[in-house]
Amino acid sequence: MTYWALIADAAQRGSDRPILADEYGRSLTTRQLHDAACATAAAFAERGIGPGTMVSWQLPTTLETVVVMAALARLGAVQNPIIPILREHEVGFITGQVATEFLVAPESWRGFDHGGMARALSSVRGFEVITVDLATPPVGGELRVPRASVDGLTPPPSPTSDTRWIYYSSGTTAAPKGIRHSDASVIAGSAGVVGMVGATSSDVNPIAFPIAHIGGAAMLAAALRTGLRLALFEAFDPATTPLAIATHNPTFLGTATPFFLAFLEAQRAHGDRRLFPHLRGCLAGGAPVTAELGRQVRETLGVAGIANAWGLTEFPVATSPPLDAGPEVLDHTVGPPVPGVSVRVVDNREVEVPAGHEGELRLKGPQCFLGYADAALDADAFDKDGWLRTGDFGLIDANGNVRVTGRIKDAIIRNAENVSALEVENVLATHPAVADVAVIGVPDRSAGERVCAVVVPASGDGVSLESLVQHCRSRGLSRYKYPERLVIVDSLPRNQFGKVIKKVLREAFG
Repeated sequence: MTYWALIADAAQRGSDRPILADEYGRSLTTRQLHDAACATAAAFAERGIGPGTMVSWQLPTTLETVVVMAALARLGAVQNPIIPILREHEVGFITGQVATEFLVAPESWRGFDHGGMARALSSVRGFEVITVDLATPPVGGELRVPRASVDGLTPPPSPTSDTRWIYYSSGTTAAPKGIRHSDASVIAGSAGVVGMVGATSSDVNPIAFPIAHIGGAAMLAAALRTGLRLALFEAFDPATTPLAIATHNPTFLGTATPFFLAFLEAQRAHGDRRLFPHLRGCLAGGAPVTAELGRQVRETLGVAGIANAWGLTEFPVATSPPLDAGPEVLDHTVGPPVPGVSVRVVDNREVEVPAGHEGELRLKGPQCFLGYADAALDADAFDKDGWLRTGDFGLIDANGNVRVTGRIKDAIIRNAENVSALEVENVLATHPAVADVAVIGVPDRSAGERVCAVVVPASGDGVSLESLVQHCRSRGLSRYKYPERLVIVDSLPRNQFGKVIKKVLREAFG
């Protein structure tokens, strides 16, 4: 099935119940989404977008973005979603690697000149820019996207196993990794919400995370399959967004530690009366959650705990616990594999180990990606038997639940966003006052981890956290990757091969 066929089928089944809603009071049924997408697809086709056209888009979580996604699916274009917080450094690399032909972006959003950045990059990369006005609040049910007559639209795309989506993850490499998916693999990522969580047309799930993550397309697929309503929020403000979410009567809340802390605080401020009276589960993904947070959710929000799914951009939602599992499952595991997924654990000799034994987690299943944009990375991604190397340590317990115990890869997960330590190190190493540097993640109650720079200063030069941040800004690094803590040392611990022993640094400064 193509992604567009999923949209068309949902529209044909029809329902007057909105499948999408937003913070402006707007909503769309499946039929309205289908029709709006066709009109925008017609406008895009007039600009030259068609089957196989490489279209990057950097848009926030809005109804307009969903319409753009659906319109590009209608045309059979290759979509390259880019999260809005990325800046020139990353967007320039991404659009260059995928050979972007069109970039769709807001003219301005949250005070940043996305249109200006897009045009500056287009002068170098040669792509065409399409901007949308998201700074002006919509009037009534207006959709702020291009539209045209659908009379000249060519037939929808046929099913294909070819690349239709390219997502980027910083992961553990200095340069972002382009991750190629088909329509089928993206749709398969919805299995956890559909099968394990048991979403239905009575459910409402707020989305305040960037819809440009692969979870956005997977969650939309789940909504199209089940009638689940998605309530979209452009950004998350801990003080105001939980109250705005409450007006949608959510049955689910998610998706990472900072969100849950805000929901807990909002409920406590609200008093004994439940702020989310229809809530039946909390969903997490993208980063670990603590058992203590799960306990607070149980006691304060009145649900069983947090169902924390596990997966990668390369393999979205590999495991997911059921909503009604006990604390032993919800607080300490990421649940069993979702339908169609197989998990194995291997030791450092590539031998599969039995239940209860730790090793690297490996995956097979329909949501597995097709390969990287840089094909040279593919050989290391899979083992000789075709299992995806996840880079995560873990085990499978006697009941079949997966427990993730650590990361082989050197990544920092801050507010559910991956930060490549190597990428930040490469930027900081060019600071004139830095002689040597290592970047590590240090635990943080609200963000999960913070970026900590451990620096050996250049002889005679002073270095400050402020100067490191300014240097990152001047080099075009995204703000969420800036160091938030600075530790000055005389030297970095290294092994006989010259590699920094980050375990020592984490033990000393974590």
